[in-house]
Amino acid sequence: MNQIATLQIDKRLQVPRLGHRPFLFVVALLGLAAAFQQNAAEASGLLIADGGFGGVLEIREHDVSVIINNGIAVTEIRQVFRNTEQRIVEALYTFPVPNGASVSNFSMIINGKEMIGEVVEKKRARQIYESYKVVKRDPGLLEQVDYKTFELRIFPIPAGAEQHIKITYYQQLDFDHDNATYVYPLATTTRTGINQSTTGKFAFTLDVKSEVPLSRMFSPSHEDSFVIVNHSENYARASMEVEAGDLSRDLVIAFDTQRARTGIDLIASKQKGEDGYFMLTMTAGRELEEYGAGMDYVFVVDISGSMSNDGKLTQSRNTVGSFVNALGKEDRFEVITFNNTPQMHFGQITEVSDESKASAQEFLLSQKARGGTVLRPAVVTAYKYKNDDRPLNVVLLSDGMTENKEQSELLTLISAAPSGTRVFCIGIGNEVNRPLLKQLAEGAGGLAAFVSQEDDFDRQSQAFRRKLMRPVATSVRITVDGVETYDITPGTMPDLFYGSPLRLFGRYKRPGTASITVQAEVMGQPTTQTVQVTLPEQEANNSEIERMWAFQRVQELMGEIRQNGESPASVQKIVSLCEGYSIAGEYASFIVLENDAEFQRWAIERRNVTRVKRDEAARARLQEQLQTLRDESLAKLGPQEPQLTSKSETPQPQSGPDSIAPAINTASPSSQAPATPTDLQWGSPSENSSTREFSGGGGGGGGGGGAIDPVTGLLAAGLFGAAMRERRRRRNSAGHE
Repeated sequence: MNQIATLQIDKRLQVPRLGHRPFLFVVALLGLAAAFQQNAAEASGLLIADGGFGGVLEIREHDVSVIINNGIAVTEIRQVFRNTEQRIVEALYTFPVPNGASVSNFSMIINGKEMIGEVVEKKRARQIYESYKVVKRDPGLLEQVDYKTFELRIFPIPAGAEQHIKITYYQQLDFDHDNATYVYPLATTTRTGINQSTTGKFAFTLDVKSEVPLSRMFSPSHEDSFVIVNHSENYARASMEVEAGDLSRDLVIAFDTQRARTGIDLIASKQKGEDGYFMLTMTAGRELEEYGAGMDYVFVVDISGSMSNDGKLTQSRNTVGSFVNALGKEDRFEVITFNNTPQMHFGQITEVSDESKASAQEFLLSQKARGGTVLRPAVVTAYKYKNDDRPLNVVLLSDGMTENKEQSELLTLISAAPSGTRVFCIGIGNEVNRPLLKQLAEGAGGLAAFVSQEDDFDRQSQAFRRKLMRPVATSVRITVDGVETYDITPGTMPDLFYGSPLRLFGRYKRPGTASITVQAEVMGQPTTQTVQVTLPEQEANNSEIERMWAFQRVQELMGEIRQNGESPASVQKIVSLCEGYSIAGEYASFIVLENDAEFQRWAIERRNVTRVKRDEAARARLQEQLQTLRDESLAKLGPQEPQLTSKSETPQPQSGPDSIAPAINTASPSSQAPATPTDLQWGSPSENSSTREFSGGGGGGGGGGGAIDPVTGLLAAGLFGAAMRERRRRRNSAGHE
């Protein structure tokens, strides 16, 4: 079975560190798993009557609700299955989870009551589930089969009966400077003949609350299906509802904000009597001036036999075309195809022109998918194009590297790259080993990015190149003093790139004022910034970051297993985190039983019930705020009481391509105006510091969503100052030569 896992951009897109020594960049596009065209084998999920009898169940309703706040998207999916057969069946369903998502709840309606699942060790969960099948009781099982496959089993579903389920997952929203992208993945390869639509309602609602005013919301995938309304400058809603909804295509929604997210945001969660959690987000923006020199690119395209499936080679050609079209006049490129051996097109690095682009396209069109996949000779050949005077980007397009042997080979190959090499991994489509690509990229100071086929790839290609054209902050270190913290993740920070947030999760013992120090190098020049925040004694509005912290810890431990192999100690740590924070993974699964007494019989503690109640209470409070904003917006429609105003006070309607349509462009009176920057000292950044207190929504949005304020301005000043000092030094040095 295959999951419905659509891949979206991971925002650690990264650009070169520029200095005396040129760097080599490796950009890997792995997992081109489907063609642009749809076919009968693609669907939102495989729902079958299992147990050897065959048969297809129907999805009566598919209702999705998404709330985006504090840089975290919470997705709740409610589905109704119906057994159309005249017998009791076991339903087997594969369902979508996007990149970086943590499955945090699975529940079923049993005897008219919602039963919330609990997470237990994987083998034990399966044993419990199978024991109930013998007596035809009501268990449900949600398990991760491998890195890319989630399966949900429900038994029994009586003849003609309906089954209601709910799945909830959390994910860090992907930002690119002043744009964010949300993907609800649906397209996948399953079996032929599966119905690709609901028999009843397919509804989708997405609410975005942002401290930075929203300028535009749009859907690259379903442009004509959504009604998009901004109820205030800080709150917008996108919604659609159709009968017999199409479940074969990913659903993509993006939104722009009016200002860049530059600086540091921090939010916390702390329950009474427990240690707290925090999420720190750091983002670099336009203050990092573009690096004007051109770069070299080598596109390495897999044409092995497996690339003939599902139009993968066609997708590779289209991908190379998008990247080449995004190159500048100062750039140069080469195209290499490979199966058992590499084949070079130009034989040398070539200037970007209409003629060279057309020639490369003709070369790719002439290639046929056949032979085996031998990656090492192709990448080693690409390394030879490195010029001491220019950075080199090696763009690899392939669908392999999922087996242990292949993973080990790829890790070895990357580690053997020349000094200063960066690895950039991009996955397109739904069949790709995202955790591995992320580990490879960040381990070599590079990028892991994932994009849905329903997104605008030209938009994503241009965003990728913008990151390469700005300097990077390397050797990033973040320390927290003044408050006792522990279990910080990740242990080693990746490099900071233009428009791509770095996120740090951790725990703290007691409330108080903490000093956060950021140390980094920009173009080889050191910079240090210190800001102060107040960690609260109690904060109940951000409970979702508790699971996000645990999920990041699990991912870190899984990375250690991929690198060093499985050990009983590492597995036990993962199971403990999954059970304690209710996270489905490769070593732990969700189990739903008929009633609380059955959970007690198996000595399964109802920890997820407590967490779900916390999370739902926090979301209910947020929903009340959003409802108030909708009511205030509605009150402004229709005839209004006449008011005496001067001409200068007459509000002017907004229009144009950047407004959200249909637009209600009046800010709520209760909306808090975003903070404005104070005068900044653009001298030595190490002498700057600031104090910030936060609660609830924290410093303006959490996911790099905050307005530019004294804290964010300090980081901007530090990065800008370091870059400018290095540029002046280089110009002066060149003038004396």
